[in-house]
Amino acid sequence: MTVIVWIVEGTWPACVDAARRHAPEGAEIVLLHVTGPDVPAAAHGAYAGLLGRGHSRGHRPAEGWGSDPGTRLEDLAATSADALLRTAAVRLARPCARQERPGRPERVVVAAADGADLLILARDGDRRHLGPHSLSPASRFVVDHAPCPVLLVWPEAAPDIGTMPSPPPHAPA
Repeated sequence: MTVIVWIVEGTWPACVDAARRHAPEGAEIVLLHVTGPDVPAAAHGAYAGLLGRGHSRGHRPAEGWGSDPGTRLEDLAATSADALLRTAAVRLARPCARQERPGRPERVVVAAADGADLLILARDGDRRHLGPHSLSPASRFVVDHAPCPVLLVWPEAAPDIGTMPSPPPHAPA
């Protein structure tokens, strides 16, 4: 049995705890962290824009601006992901594989779950209320497209059932 555990900052402890409780002994557990391209790409673009303007007027970049900050952000993200995966592995306290993958998180997680027997992820949206808004768009995509069974956990105690949205006015009573 292969269990993929999606490790995300802020919600990962609940996912690791769920894997400890629900993955049978001997299961292959994969802790997966995905580093999205958004922040480094924005820094690369901003740097290219600033550098381009400076060079177009024959000016050199200011002191300390000799390297693209997007590259530094990519390095920091990789270091952070490695530390997070190591911490998650310690909490799991079972043999596991750790994977750090770059890309659009929702697509990478769905691809990683192909062939898995279980995918564990946590609600990461509005966790004050029951309902669809308790999932971010990326998590909603994963739940909708996962090619295997999904265990969806609350990172903390679930809200009271009274927080469930009212039925739409056109719904039968």
